[in-house]
Amino acid sequence: MRHAYQVAAVRAAERALMDLLPDGTLMRRAAAGLASACTALLGRHPGYVYGARVLVLTGTGDNGGDALYAGALLARRGAVVTAIMAGPKAHDGGTAELISAGGRIVDGDAAQGEEFARADLIIDGLLGIGGRSGLREPFAGLARQAGEADATVVAVDLPSGIDADTGAVEGLAVRADVTVTFGAIKPGLLIDPGARYAGALDLVDIGLGPYLPDPPSALAPQRDDIAGLLPHPGPESDKYRRGVVGLVVGSDRFAGAAVLATGGAVRGGAGMVRVVTGEVAAAAVRQVWPEAVLTVHPDAPDWDLIGSVGRVQAWVAGPGMGTGPDAAARLAAVLGTDLPVLVDADGLTILSQEPALLPRAAPTLITPHAGELARLLRTDADSVEARRAEHARRAAARLGVTVLLKGSTTVIAPPSDGPLLVSPTGTPWLATAGTGDVLSGLAGALLAQGLEPAQAGLAGAYLHGLAARLAVAPHGLDGARAPGEAPIGASDVVRALPAAFRSL
Repeated sequence: MRHAYQVAAVRAAERALMDLLPDGTLMRRAAAGLASACTALLGRHPGYVYGARVLVLTGTGDNGGDALYAGALLARRGAVVTAIMAGPKAHDGGTAELISAGGRIVDGDAAQGEEFARADLIIDGLLGIGGRSGLREPFAGLARQAGEADATVVAVDLPSGIDADTGAVEGLAVRADVTVTFGAIKPGLLIDPGARYAGALDLVDIGLGPYLPDPPSALAPQRDDIAGLLPHPGPESDKYRRGVVGLVVGSDRFAGAAVLATGGAVRGGAGMVRVVTGEVAAAAVRQVWPEAVLTVHPDAPDWDLIGSVGRVQAWVAGPGMGTGPDAAARLAAVLGTDLPVLVDADGLTILSQEPALLPRAAPTLITPHAGELARLLRTDADSVEARRAEHARRAAARLGVTVLLKGSTTVIAPPSDGPLLVSPTGTPWLATAGTGDVLSGLAGALLAQGLEPAQAGLAGAYLHGLAARLAVAPHGLDGARAPGEAPIGASDVVRALPAAFRSL
């Protein structure tokens, strides 16, 4: 797992370590790591640094000092380094070091556009992790010019203008190609919109590890973490031990939702998939997934869904089921059980209309996109998108459920105070109809196999995003990745799920 820590925890760890070290040691460690990363970006051999033009954007804080010391190291390797001061002064030690190494300092007001046009690499040291979201002048003007330049942009610790704790960006921010962060990853580097500004992450170890708290504030899994979560059948397994998932999905109008959710569940490893749906949707599922066990529900609110379907170990309710009184009654019946339940799509619309259905005692996972979560919280979608972590946590605490907030960054918030989980996989090509239905079936199958809601959501989102990537740019027979990308549909994600599982 990649651990991320909030600013307060990082600051406390830095203070604890600095008390044990000579003054300036941590800054020089950070600068050495930053210079090494910049050297690699300019060329794999140190000789490539000679003659390279490096532009350092420096504020008055410690991040500016890190950038200046790194600039001095690059200047001593032959780079032509110019530092632009955004404020009335810059870090004294870093300024003296850069000048001693042959670099030059330029006042921000005197900086010319050609400085940016000639640069091969721009180092953003304007603001540190204590900076607020959004930039004001003169910082904003420098960030704008950096964004318009052809140079590679490297952010020091985090891109200036993003909120280190939440990833919020309110106004202009530096858009980096690479972020070199020190001591610990900050949550805002993993969560959009901040993650989009951070580019590739390079973590430099400066010795904070023993002084950071446990647990961290956010976790992002890697391949082996997900592999360790997934159930594997043993010699004594049968379809019931493998997990039976019940899907209350689809309708005559939205038959495709039933087909796609069923596909996600079948490919997700469930021992049996029971589908409760309308007559038209049942016929569609039967054609594509003959292994599914079908129950056609009558249009009657008083129908005994639980007694009619048979043994189930987890439920999925919502995709394409409709939002009328009959659908609401089916959702209420599922939520009235003591089994794990995943609610998505139309089920979330019903919950927004009938909030008394939550909380419930049994494990519950909801999988909204920003608009659906906004309806549940009585806010607007733009606000949710701007502060994804904050709204996911708020909904989890208010509703007493685990929240998987879909979108450009998928975040999973437990109802307790545990770490936020962030899925690192996915692709913008997933923004197409039906992919959420696939995720519902997949995560529901993992719930039925015994995973806790947060685990099922995390593993499901990871595999879902990985399958989409494989579908967008599949590997050829020789193992090479196909050139370019191609649009995909939700059915392509279902077909790529076995390859995603195998890749773990």
